[in-house]
Amino acid sequence: MTAIKHALQRDIFTPNDERLLSIVNVCKAGKKKKNCFLCATVTTERPVQVKVVKVKKSDKGDFYKRQIAWALRDLAVVDAKDAIKENPEFDLHFEKIYKWVASSTAEKNAFISCIWKLNQRYLRKKIDFVNVSSQLLEESVPSGENQSVAGGDEEAVDEYQELNAREEQDIEIIMEGCEYAISNAEAFAERLSRELQVLDGANIQSIMASEKQVNILMKLLDEALQEVDQIEFKLSSYEEMLQSVKEQMDQISESNHLIHLSNTNNVKLLSEIEFLVNHMDLAKGHIKALQEGDLASSRGIEACTNAADALLQCMNVALRPGHDMLLAVKQQQQRFSDLREHFARRLASHLNNVFVQQVLLSFGACDGHDQSSTLAQHSIELTLPNHHPFHRDLLRYAKLMEWLKSTDYGKYEGLTKNYMDYLSRLYEREIKDFFEVAKIKMTGTTKESKKFGLHGSSGKLTGSTSSLNKLSVQPSGNRRSQSSSLLDMGNMSTSDLDVADRTKFDKIFEQVLSELEPLCLAEQDFISKFFKLQQHQSMPGTVTEADDLDGGTSSKQHISGTPLPVSSEKDMIRQMMTKIFRCIEPELNNLIALGDKIDSFNSLYMLVKMSHHVWTAQNVDPASFLSTTLGNVLVTVKRNFDKCISNQIRQMEEVKISKKSKVGILPFVAEFEEFAGLAESIFKNAERRGDLDKAYTKLIRGVFVNVEKVANESQKTPRDVVMMENFHHIFATLSRLKISCLEAEKKEAKQKYTDHLQSYVIYSLGQPLEKLNHFFEGVEARVAQGIREEEVSYQLAFNKQELRKVIKEYPGKEVKKGLDNLYKKVDKHLCEEENLLQVVWHSMQDEFIRQYKHFEGLIARCYPGSGVTMEFTIQDILDYCSSIAQSH
Repeated sequence: MTAIKHALQRDIFTPNDERLLSIVNVCKAGKKKKNCFLCATVTTERPVQVKVVKVKKSDKGDFYKRQIAWALRDLAVVDAKDAIKENPEFDLHFEKIYKWVASSTAEKNAFISCIWKLNQRYLRKKIDFVNVSSQLLEESVPSGENQSVAGGDEEAVDEYQELNAREEQDIEIIMEGCEYAISNAEAFAERLSRELQVLDGANIQSIMASEKQVNILMKLLDEALQEVDQIEFKLSSYEEMLQSVKEQMDQISESNHLIHLSNTNNVKLLSEIEFLVNHMDLAKGHIKALQEGDLASSRGIEACTNAADALLQCMNVALRPGHDMLLAVKQQQQRFSDLREHFARRLASHLNNVFVQQVLLSFGACDGHDQSSTLAQHSIELTLPNHHPFHRDLLRYAKLMEWLKSTDYGKYEGLTKNYMDYLSRLYEREIKDFFEVAKIKMTGTTKESKKFGLHGSSGKLTGSTSSLNKLSVQPSGNRRSQSSSLLDMGNMSTSDLDVADRTKFDKIFEQVLSELEPLCLAEQDFISKFFKLQQHQSMPGTVTEADDLDGGTSSKQHISGTPLPVSSEKDMIRQMMTKIFRCIEPELNNLIALGDKIDSFNSLYMLVKMSHHVWTAQNVDPASFLSTTLGNVLVTVKRNFDKCISNQIRQMEEVKISKKSKVGILPFVAEFEEFAGLAESIFKNAERRGDLDKAYTKLIRGVFVNVEKVANESQKTPRDVVMMENFHHIFATLSRLKISCLEAEKKEAKQKYTDHLQSYVIYSLGQPLEKLNHFFEGVEARVAQGIREEEVSYQLAFNKQELRKVIKEYPGKEVKKGLDNLYKKVDKHLCEEENLLQVVWHSMQDEFIRQYKHFEGLIARCYPGSGVTMEFTIQDILDYCSSIAQSH
């Protein structure tokens, strides 16, 4: 440590004119140990400045650097932590508290002792030393000893008084007057001693000479003391007088304080009374409106609404502490509670009567007539009753419903359930009548409705002995679908399933959806406004209510008026709508099943219409009742559509072709054209185009597979003809309709048509000049064996004479006869509706001409200069073919 101390003095403090008195090796408490040094220093120049300096070793470790310095006068407290036990920790309180841990207790004690001595010597403001052993703290620094502050090698602690300028000047004058003052100090000191004795004697004589003046001064001092005593006596009397005045002033001040306190209390009391009167006083007009106000008139409703709001404000006033203990306040609150209970009961009773009256009026309009006459009356226009007047009348009570919701939730909940109960019965009757009319219109006139079994006033499809049994709605799992298929429709009359009937169904279905949509939206909008379900993010519900809406029972005991949490107000609206319109989804499903029974192609219309309405409803509110219900029904429609496609494919697989008649265009190929044409007209700009494209892909693959299956099984008609004619028809259909998702299938159909046309032509044409063909096959065989073409005529079996002999067997007349027989054969194979006879005949003509040119080429190369030619020309072939085609 001594070496470090000398190094610090040399490198850091000497350049700054400072002396290092004490040093301690420390680190910060509670942190990773990074050692540094705290140094106690004083400046060598006056006035002396005492500092505590923090010195830290550099990062490279080869020198020390001064980090921070504090003036000792800024040090307030030195806390040694423990005065008895040895503890290396200590705190220094500057502008903030610095906590240190010394490397040893001895270093810590030496440093604190040095700080205490520097404080005693240089500072007027004394530092507080806490938890420091008394042995380290000395009462005073010993005088007359040359000991250091921190050890034995520093500045002495003894007091030292420096000579002033005059004293220095006098000493210099004395020393100048004595020549040996410097060379003989003892003689000079002796001389000074003698002169001092002379001066002391002179002083004593001077004092003795001035005794008279001293006596006079003492006398004056005695007189002055007497005057002082008199003044003190007067001051005492004045103080007694002032004391009585002070007591009187204290009494006046206390009296004024009591008066001020009384006034303050009176002002506060008046403020409290005014607060209670202004906020808890209900006008007599409001009380009368709540007790006797007319809830049937607009003016009465407005008065009751204002009175209810005023009552709510009075009940919800934020009372100050202690108000609730006042008897008058308790009585007023009880009065408000009674008024609220009475008005809530009166309001709930009135609104219940309004609900019942609306239902009775609607039911009375129906009960006065026979149900069948009601259906006939509404059969002209397929519409639902308008409830706007009822909603408009009830919306006048919307603010009162909001008041009831916030003040008496039990009655509000009861009204909600009663509204759902009454209105669900009303809507159920109206919607069932509406759907019965729609079913009658779908099945035709009244005469036709009997055919489909629409009987009685119950307004339901019944299972009579008529053909309704075939059309009644049954679960798909236990019945075989009776819907029309692509094959069935080919056997049905056009009057049963024509475009007009399908268009009529489409319009009826669209009318049904168009009537239901505004009905549901209007009711939902009314519910949200009337029951105030759109004002907050969430609202309370009840277990009983939720169970009732879900059609279940609850095992929990429900206390009336106690709200239980519901997920959100949107859920509450959707639950109310589900309870009120619980019959819409089953009725829609029944109507969809009926439409599917009448004609399975109706599923295309329903898929497009339902998809559009679902898309529209989801744009308005994806979680609404209408969106959810239509979405559920759309799933059923999509299943029917998929079932329709599956039925078509199954019917294709089950098709049987007569063995005695030619095949022609297969029924499912012709009906795929009808399906595609109908689907393209229906799905134009539809949202569910993807479903149709998937159905196209399934259907066309089924058509391809089953066309080839039928072609393989055909006995009367050649396989190539069946493939050629049907794939030509498919290609023509796809080219005309331009279905983008079937571009690959269109190319495939064209390729199959071309391939089988060529195969049929080659197979049917065969070798019309059979002997000539065999002859030239032999020629080609000799050439293949290596005989040069011009030397073939020297072969005995293939000389010119043999060639002429073969050619003579095929005169033009025989050729024409053979072509005529071929035309008749092709005509028997091909069907009339596809009209491919001329195409096939033209291909055969081209193939025959190709063979003719091949023979001529061989004659020219193998028999050059022989003059041998065929007895008919290419022009003759063209004339023969044209003549045969025209004659038939």
